[in-house]
Amino acid sequence: MNFSYSEEQQMLAETVMRWLAAETVVQRGFSPERWGELAELGLLGLNVDEDHGGLGATPVETLIVMQEFGRALFGQPFVSTAVVGAALLGNIGSAAQRDDMLPRIVNGSLRVALATLEPGARFDLADISTTAVRQGQSYVLNGRKAVVLHGDSAHVLIVCARTSGGQRDQDGLTLFLVDATAAGVTVRGSPTLDGQRAAEISLADVQVPLDSVLGEIGSGYVPLEWAVDRGIAALCAEAVGAMEKLMELTAEHLRTRKQFGQPIGRFQALQHRLADMQIAVEQARSMALQAAALIEHPQRNERRKALSAAKAMIGRSGHFVGQQAVQLHGGMGMTAELAVGNYFKRLTCIDMTWGNTDHHVELYGDLL
Repeated sequence: MNFSYSEEQQMLAETVMRWLAAETVVQRGFSPERWGELAELGLLGLNVDEDHGGLGATPVETLIVMQEFGRALFGQPFVSTAVVGAALLGNIGSAAQRDDMLPRIVNGSLRVALATLEPGARFDLADISTTAVRQGQSYVLNGRKAVVLHGDSAHVLIVCARTSGGQRDQDGLTLFLVDATAAGVTVRGSPTLDGQRAAEISLADVQVPLDSVLGEIGSGYVPLEWAVDRGIAALCAEAVGAMEKLMELTAEHLRTRKQFGQPIGRFQALQHRLADMQIAVEQARSMALQAAALIEHPQRNERRKALSAAKAMIGRSGHFVGQQAVQLHGGMGMTAELAVGNYFKRLTCIDMTWGNTDHHVELYGDLL
């Protein structure tokens, strides 16, 4: 397989790299200015078709952008809105929903958050106790959603609720587009370990009209899983970018830090540890590329195996690279002022998003 970028893809990577060069620190909270710049660059339309003002790009372009975001610790809700949200709307949204919402995602005036996981459900997308009951020309939603990424900056929540079936059944789940400011919706935002944002959301007798149903009634699990897989592929690419930056920071430290009258990078034991870090980064990069290549595979099992294998490998590699980077920086690696710790925190949070390493190893075994 040819893993070289085309000329256009290389230009995309360089454009994003130059844009991010001006700000390479952890961004806490949503930034309207940076979000507007994303729209001006056209990046919010990567996963939107050309008919709705987007670029209609491939998953490889998303991988390229996310790697650069990982290198810069870019903390805006790109994955929630421009990857998962845009993909779901484009895949199962009605013509009216697509015509209304996709152009607004592209121009930056609409942000979306996926509100699906619930307290106690861990990583199980089908463990849903939130209910949606039909009443006349609307549905009434009741329930709670946990750790909704960037939920406190979203205009619209994509809520997964149960319209039939048992609590852990995949059948009977329906997706709804819910206004984040609707009566009965309570959003409690908080910072996460890595400086980004998440929200706890309560739904108390929230009425949504019939035209807010996303996709088919009772058949929301399959498209939800498909969209989350695209989000996982994006996070894998972001993790690779973060690991690359950690490698650069650590190698530079070993070249400049002196002990016993010479750079510590000359000590063979430290060279071996740096080499092991590089091996882990390359393994992660290969798995991220495979995930991007197979994300649109027509067979669910092949797609899911590629995603679970990538998420598990990148979780392990991220932990190893982050741990080694902190240790090789010595006491400085434990300080909040050093960027190394921020990258390690981000890698830890990526591992815990939509299934950690152990979870995806188990999923991979089940798929085999």
